[in-house]
Amino acid sequence: MIYKVQTLNNISKKGLKLLGENYTVADQPENPDAILVRSFKMHDMEIPESVKFIGRAGAGVNNIPLDKCAEQGIVVCNSPGANANAVKELVATGMLIASRKVVDGIEWAKTLENKGSEVGALVEKGKSNYVGPELYGKKMGVIGLGAIGVLVANMAVDFGMKVVGFDPFISIDNAWGLSRKVKRANSKEEVFKNCDYISLHIPFMDQTKDFVNAELLKETKAGLRLLNFARGGLVNHDALEKALEDGIVGCYVTDFPDEQTLKMKNVINIPHLGASTPESEENCAEMAINSMKEYLENGNIINSVNYPDCDMGICETENRLTINHANVPNMIGQITKVLADHNANIAVMTNKHRNGWAYTMIDVDSHLGEDVKSALEAIEGVARVRIIK
Repeated sequence: MIYKVQTLNNISKKGLKLLGENYTVADQPENPDAILVRSFKMHDMEIPESVKFIGRAGAGVNNIPLDKCAEQGIVVCNSPGANANAVKELVATGMLIASRKVVDGIEWAKTLENKGSEVGALVEKGKSNYVGPELYGKKMGVIGLGAIGVLVANMAVDFGMKVVGFDPFISIDNAWGLSRKVKRANSKEEVFKNCDYISLHIPFMDQTKDFVNAELLKETKAGLRLLNFARGGLVNHDALEKALEDGIVGCYVTDFPDEQTLKMKNVINIPHLGASTPESEENCAEMAINSMKEYLENGNIINSVNYPDCDMGICETENRLTINHANVPNMIGQITKVLADHNANIAVMTNKHRNGWAYTMIDVDSHLGEDVKSALEAIEGVARVRIIK
């Protein structure tokens, strides 16, 4: 079988090389099986019914209509952690330039052009305006200990900082990777009251909008250097501006500038460079493409954001059946009844659910025809049925 892949942005050529002869890639193929995307906004896009998979070569999925895709039986997967090192390194840059006033110093140095032999003396006289503290020995707070947050926390430990982390939902895998020197905070308030530097690494959603707000900033340690390389909406800009004016926040470094932050004093606006490295783009593309191949060829779901992850390896029976459906009572009973009515014997079956949607994989010992597929699609709540082998 030849799978058609549509690309909505430039995707790393190194990543695309992972696709074998069973795949064709184009900007606008007819009836694509899958879509690979980076930042293209898909909310107003008419997604073809043929699309079974959308792979985001990156972590954020705000540009993809996740609910609509779930209803159409389209699995959406992202690339968590693929850009983690790139973001970590930019956080390190942000911490340093927030402390040492390096950017201001560089801009001032440019004004010394054409000063001739006076430059050396002027530098020595003016450099005191750009003095800033070292990171060593300072207290660093990391909020959100996912793939990026763990790397940032460990990096701060290596800088000789006293590090505290806050993440009530830290995964076991990320906890294993966290330095034992990182202390656990019980609340975000505890982090803001005690830290000299704080780096945000949480997702943006309704629950985290304005995560940093006026109430939280009231109890913040004066002179805080706040870094946001996660998402812009996490920080309430009106509250931030007042905190900057009052000296509560000494410097804000953001990778998500907007009209308001560009006008604020003591804000360093970086033009969304967190994942802008060739290595990061390659890693993200490779992860998204591997997830796509696994889903299209074997039905296995890896790194999904709208359906549950589900893996049954390679099918070793006559056919593999996959069903994307609503997570409602008696769905499994209806599915197995259809198979029984068509004399199909189940060899292996698994069912996983997430946020109102579920995914069922079934390996059967006999051949399944289009009549079985049609009968399953007729069940209320079923979004998509595939017979893979």
